[in-house]
Amino acid sequence: MPANLSLEALKSAVASGDIDTVIVCICDMQGRLQGKRFHAQHFLESAVEETHCCNYLLATDMEMVTVPGYEASSWSRGYGDYIMKPDLATLRLIPWADGTALVMADLYDHHTHELVPHAPRTILKKQVERARAMGFEPMMATELEFFLFEESFAELFDTGYPTPTPMARYNVDYSIMGSTRDEPIMRAIRNSLYGAGIPIECSKGEADAGQEEVNAKYSDAIDTADMHSLIKLGTKQIAQDYGASVTFMAKYDDKRAGSSSHIHQSLWQGGANIFYDADAAYGMSDTMRHYLAGQLAYTRDIAVFLAPYINSYKRFCVGMFAPTKAVWSLDNRTAGYRICGESTKSVRVECRIGGADLNPYLACAALLAAGLEGIERKLDPGTPISGDLYQNDTAPQVPRSLLEAAEALNGSEFLRKAFGDDVVSHYHRAARWEIEEAMRVVTDWERTRGFERA
Repeated sequence: MPANLSLEALKSAVASGDIDTVIVCICDMQGRLQGKRFHAQHFLESAVEETHCCNYLLATDMEMVTVPGYEASSWSRGYGDYIMKPDLATLRLIPWADGTALVMADLYDHHTHELVPHAPRTILKKQVERARAMGFEPMMATELEFFLFEESFAELFDTGYPTPTPMARYNVDYSIMGSTRDEPIMRAIRNSLYGAGIPIECSKGEADAGQEEVNAKYSDAIDTADMHSLIKLGTKQIAQDYGASVTFMAKYDDKRAGSSSHIHQSLWQGGANIFYDADAAYGMSDTMRHYLAGQLAYTRDIAVFLAPYINSYKRFCVGMFAPTKAVWSLDNRTAGYRICGESTKSVRVECRIGGADLNPYLACAALLAAGLEGIERKLDPGTPISGDLYQNDTAPQVPRSLLEAAEALNGSEFLRKAFGDDVVSHYHRAARWEIEEAMRVVTDWERTRGFERA
């Protein structure tokens, strides 16, 4: 049975008993898939058209707390319904769950029947539509890093998340022998995701003990964000089936490397990469230069969508491959923006700022919006910067904190034009809530440092 299912193929699989469950899901603000599991026959009879969910799914935090201060969803508004409308082009098998298919859904307002403007998938769709109106097809890919641990999710939760035990005991970056202990789980992840119609290219050991990376093939922007969400879901569930756990935190331990989600990008026309110009320096067309310049100009504005939590900013430290400067360079991993494939038809921009904790729809939408703004304004990125950019004190700095990034978002005229005032205000509130919660909570670090000595 093929991984990607037509509606007719699903009907046949349900009739034969091969599929008995259909998951209908949306992506929430935190990048998690939320939704319902349907008996497959009921899905075909009813939910194939639409189902409903509470609108608080786009107004909660990581703990599912009903956060005050949102205009779109609140107690005063009664927390009504959204319509979940399945996008049948995304219908696929889920090999890691027996007899199960999954479909992504778009969110519509229950009363106006319009797309919910602050839904992550809607935000990306609107930027893709903007690009297509300009004659471009955005193509993207995300690289996801994570840590793999011996303990189960339940064991770590029940014991208050003590320091977990990495599956690999030492830095296994590119090491075939060193990542062998991880391989039973990583092989299951690769094969199961591939079986779900996600063209996984490879996995590899990464730059610290227990760290892994998995890469999927370049695709259109919306498909890339859908695949990213499913890669995270599948990785967590497969690890859980093995009695293990993973984390996509940007920085789970101050002594360890952080986990990133680098985003590769280019624009295409007529099946060709229009970032490529054989006669231009580094093979970079004017369109590519303007696109890159837009991202450089608006890095501060979009930083919340690349680094959405307090923890995200702890990844930006010297010497651990996370960039601290919003500059561009040629094949230089210390830069915020790296040009890959220079002077070839695959030339592209790699944004290295985002962490593995980002929401793929929001991050891709923000990068695309900034790039398109650069094209419209014909911005110039200047010359590439070389050398150790960690030591470059004159280069523009990536925001150092969520507070700094949140205020840049709130004051961004560019994003208010691209996303709308309501969307910017919604995600500014989300960032402010994360800050308020972090300021309220007493941490282990504070207790260890001050319990006796304060």
